[in-house]
Order: sequence, then structure tokens, then C-alpha cells
Amino acid sequence: MASSPLAPAWLNFPNDVNALREIEWAAGVARGADGQLAVQGINATALAAEFGTPLFVMDEDDFRSRAKGFKTAFDDAFKDLCGGVDVYYAGKAFLCTEVARAATAEGLRLDTCSGGELAVAQAAGVPGENLSLHGNNKSAAEISRAIELGVGRIVIDSLDELERVIRVADALGQRANVMLRITPGVHASTHEAIATAHEDQKFGLSILADASGTSPALAAVARAIEASQINLLGLHAHIGSQIFEAEGFAMAARTMLGILAQIRDIHGVSLGELDLGGGYGIAYTSEDHPSTPMKLAAQMADVVSATCSELEMDCPRISIEPGRAIVGPSTFTLYEVGVRKDVQVEDEAGALHPRRYISIDGGMSDNPRPVLYDAQYTSVLASRVTQSDAIISRVVGKHCESGDIVVKDVYLPEDVAAGDLLAVPATGAYCWALSSNYNYLTRPAVVAVRDGVARLIVRRETEADLLARDMGV
Repeated sequence: MASSPLAPAWLNFPNDVNALREIEWAAGVARGADGQLAVQGINATALAAEFGTPLFVMDEDDFRSRAKGFKTAFDDAFKDLCGGVDVYYAGKAFLCTEVARAATAEGLRLDTCSGGELAVAQAAGVPGENLSLHGNNKSAAEISRAIELGVGRIVIDSLDELERVIRVADALGQRANVMLRITPGVHASTHEAIATAHEDQKFGLSILADASGTSPALAAVARAIEASQINLLGLHAHIGSQIFEAEGFAMAARTMLGILAQIRDIHGVSLGELDLGGGYGIAYTSEDHPSTPMKLAAQMADVVSATCSELEMDCPRISIEPGRAIVGPSTFTLYEVGVRKDVQVEDEAGALHPRRYISIDGGMSDNPRPVLYDAQYTSVLASRVTQSDAIISRVVGKHCESGDIVVKDVYLPEDVAAGDLLAVPATGAYCWALSSNYNYLTRPAVVAVRDGVARLIVRRETEADLLARDMGV
């Protein structure tokens, strides 16, 4: 069978429909001797039988290796500049107590962005000084909790929020450790919804002058320096997510170091820290070709070193915030196939071509990224191998929405049928974390496999959970 005219240009027809593209999967995932997809030797059928489907399956050893890899690579690259780097795991990608403990055990700190994420960090026993608190509209209660926990830094997002932190800190009689999030104006090559460094969006303090003749960023710096309740540590920037080109990170670094030099010249204050955010891309499909932590670290260290030299300034302590790049590839989602149907799709010339629709037992409630961001995924038959021909397919969920698509374009075996298991790789980031109870589906369980042993780290929701908050029951 040949490739389909319905397939996008980047999607290659598979030479082997059973093959795995290694970069899309955790290190412990492979096909076993029986042909099944397995993680550290535990096959898909066994996982489904014990834990049910849909199921998030994490290779915890892979997660830990990626976490340690970022810490080691950036420490090595920056050791002669600023003694090393503080790596914060971005908890918003996926967070539970076991993941928080695993990240901490590998030398990472933890970035949170709500009171709920702070609660998870507390429950996991993460020390307050190893935490940061993000968010563009932190409540007074969240700010108070962070200060009382001794959180290492609160990242301020606006002048209004700075005043809120000052008021809360004053009421507590304590000082708040603060970084100011700056919008550096770098337009990263990513989806508009996850690009966060341009002017016209909700995050950060602009470096452009307003009607007063000064920028909100510099106004916030002046206010933070004068406020006795604030311990201004440094500046923060984040240019977006799922970014592959190093140029955007380099531009942001140069801009932010320039602002630090400007603050030094205006206020005579040398701020000691600079957070350059995260957003490092991963491979979801054959279209994606991510860099490595070692290459990213070396490129960023070169830029920081050269810029500090030009500006005649000491290198500030650098921190970064990878989330997706650590947890994304560590995890896949396992689904059971239900119904399938074939449709005929008309091309621009009026010719008809077949497309296979394969319905699974999950969908947009456990992976809303395709709906939110036009995100692309791939999929493989997990419960067996086959000699069947490949057919252009679309993997769809069971929700009452025509847009409930998990994998828009993929070549799957023609003989995929009800009861088969499909696996979708690279679902560790922003899938379970964004999951919902739409159509009153229960949210899936999460299983972690470490040293060849699978254990439940987040249990599956039950219908009792769904009804627990319904006051009419």
C-alpha cells in the first residue's frame, strides 16, 4: 500500500508499521519478544489488565535521568561563570507528590503556580527554600502561604501584584523574596497560545515606555528596591513553550542581561539572579527534532558569558525551568480501541480517498492539547505486532464533540480492531495536568515504573468522586 494523499507533508509512510521512533519514547520502552509494547519489560496487556485504560504510564527511571541530565548539563556549562545553575522542575507540566519527590531527589527545585501546587509540594516534603511561586493573579491567601512557607522566590507579574505582595508581607511582618517577570519582546517560533514573551499577552512587565515615560518593568524595579518588605533577588523571563531554535533563548538572555546592567547603572544595585525560563521542545511526531540539554546549555552559556563581558558585569546566578522536556517523553498513554469506521474524503481535484477513524476509550478529557493548540501526536499498536498494511488513520475520543481528536494523522495497521491497545507517546506534559471530567468521564490513573516494578502514583477517579461535590446527591 502507498502513502495517502490525505497525509500531511511531514508524515512519512512507515517502512515498518510496528517500529518505534526512539526519540518519542522513554528509554525503557521497547517491543518485547512477544511483540507487545513494554516499559522496563512490563507489557501493555499486563498494565491494562492491572490498572485499566485509559492509563498514563511513566518510566520513572527515564524521568529521573532527564531531570538529572538537565542539572548536570547546565551545571557543567555554567560552573566557571556562576558556579552552576538552579534547575526548577515546572510542576504545571505534571505534578503529584511522587513526581515532586523524584525531581527533588535528582537535585532539582520545584516551580509552582497556584496554592494547590504549593499544597502538593508541601505534602511531598519539598523544602520551602526550594520552591518558587508563579502566576499572573496570585491571591492574597496564596502569597501569604508562600511567605509563611519561606518560599525561595515569588515571581511578580505586574505592578498591581507587586503592591499586593508588599501589603501581605507588611501584614505578616516578613520580607518576601521576589523576582520580577519581564517581557523581553522575543517572538519565539511556537503556537500563539504558548508564546509568552511578546507584548500583547497577560504575562510579565513590559520593557516599553508607557505614557509616564518609563517602562512598567523599570517602575517595578524602582518600587521593589525601595520597599522594605521586598527582597529583590533578580529578574525572570520565559519566551514560550515547545521551542526548538536556540536563537530565541539567546536573544532573551542578551535582553535580560542588558536590563540588569541598566538597573546597575540607574540604581547602583547589582541583582544576583536571572531566570531564563523553560520551554524546550520535545519530539511528538517525526516533524520534531529537539536539541539536547548539553547543546542548549553550551549555547546559552556562550551567550551569557559574551554578554556579561560586553557589559562589564559579573554573571548572575542563572536558573531555568524545564517541565515538558523532562516529563513529556517519560510517559505514554495506553488506550483500548472500541469502534472504527472508514470514510471517503474528497481532495481538491475531486478524487476520493479512504480515511480510517479509530475510536478509543479516552479523548479530549485526558489530552486536550490537540483541541487547544492544534498539537500533533502519533500512535502505535501496543498489544501485538502485525504484518498488515498501513492505512491513514485518525484516532478519536469518545466525547460528544467532533473536535475530539487525539491523533489527527497517523499510519496504523489496517487490521486494528476492537479490544486492541493503542499507545500515544510523549503525553507526560500538559495531558493529565489539563484533564477534565467532560461528559463525566473519570480521569485516568497514572502508573510509574521504576526498576522494573509498576506502582500506582495517582489512582483512577471513580463515579463516587464525580458525585462527591454534587450537593443534590
